[in-house]
Amino acid sequence: MKSNLQIISGKYRGKKLFLPNNARPTQNMARGALFNMLSDVIDISSPVAVWDAFGGSGAFGLECLSRFNKPMVVFTDNENSSIETIKKNLISINENATIEKTDAISAISKFGGISDLIFIDPPYSEFGLGMLFIKKISKIAKSGTVLIWEFESNQKTPQISDSWEVIKDKTYGRARFLFLLKK
Repeated sequence: MKSNLQIISGKYRGKKLFLPNNARPTQNMARGALFNMLSDVIDISSPVAVWDAFGGSGAFGLECLSRFNKPMVVFTDNENSSIETIKKNLISINENATIEKTDAISAISKFGGISDLIFIDPPYSEFGLGMLFIKKISKIAKSGTVLIWEFESNQKTPQISDSWEVIKDKTYGRARFLFLLKK
């Protein structure tokens, strides 16, 4: 499905993105603010391994492909419509990435230890899924990994393992972003 969702900055700036059915995409303004904050946290001029764990439209990973210098991007999602949408969006910008149809929790053992930057934005109704993801990835994420968790802003502040440092906590309308750094 076509939308107003687009790549915010970089070489594909303004490129419209397709959306999967029943999507709740992170809005352009919130995603733009998130990436502006991210530039203070990660060196985008060096190769970065990015995992967009709950892929949806792929907007987070696609933004990395547009902005970063030679990123290695992995998309995972357990919905066929999301996988097909990510493929369409990658074709529209003529980029390659790894795409796997799997749930994010199962993929932790494969991608959690090699990723420098991880985006998690499970459905807002599944807040516990984000908590479970962080608990499981804490065991294998390398020191220096940055994890960005998006959840609904009306949620209480979650208890985060001592192996992570909360480096930013920002709210944009309905979306709240926790920036976590693995110690």
